[in-house]
Amino acid sequence: MSQVHIIDHPMIQHKLTIMRDKETGSKDFRQLLEEISLLMGYEITRDIPLEDVEIETPICKMSAKKVSGRKLAIVPILRAGMGMVEGLHTLVPVAKVGHIGLYRNEQTHEPVVYYCKLPEDIQSRMVIVTDPMLATGGSACDALSMLKARGCTNIRLMCLVAAPEGINRVQVNHPDVPIFVAAVDDHLNEDAYIVPGLGDAGDRIFGTK
Repeated sequence: MSQVHIIDHPMIQHKLTIMRDKETGSKDFRQLLEEISLLMGYEITRDIPLEDVEIETPICKMSAKKVSGRKLAIVPILRAGMGMVEGLHTLVPVAKVGHIGLYRNEQTHEPVVYYCKLPEDIQSRMVIVTDPMLATGGSACDALSMLKARGCTNIRLMCLVAAPEGINRVQVNHPDVPIFVAAVDDHLNEDAYIVPGLGDAGDRIFGTK
């Protein structure tokens, strides 16, 4: 089964609480999501491989550590996943960015694919899939399947808030993909929204309804 990593650093929890508040506007919501994504990025990249390189400081020559080989690809699930890209890009500016476009059918609550554009060498990179909300898990599972079909073998799923139903679906369909979240909430309601959640992340990021 997929490992679930709950990143519960106090500053992440503090910022998440402000994001959950319905009075928090889009500008602050976007900024907080970017900040949390940066903080979560430290944990999600903790085991990225390093190699020894020879450099010269102002004092002497030395052997130092540097990230090895091709590094990261960040793949947001459009549109809400875009809100997590900038924080990760701040941490790893050389990361390439792909995009997978999915929307939820309001009747079936299942994802529909409308766009997919990925770096040519994505199969040789660690891929971080971003989506603030892991609700039913349908969009995440479809995105992970699309990446695996393109040869990706080192994939991590990064979400802000997850429902147990979504975690279970990813674990069943993609047991090899670790899941990183800031919080696991209680359940999904009849409209497949996470409870207590924070509402529609896309609407709150972009100020739409």
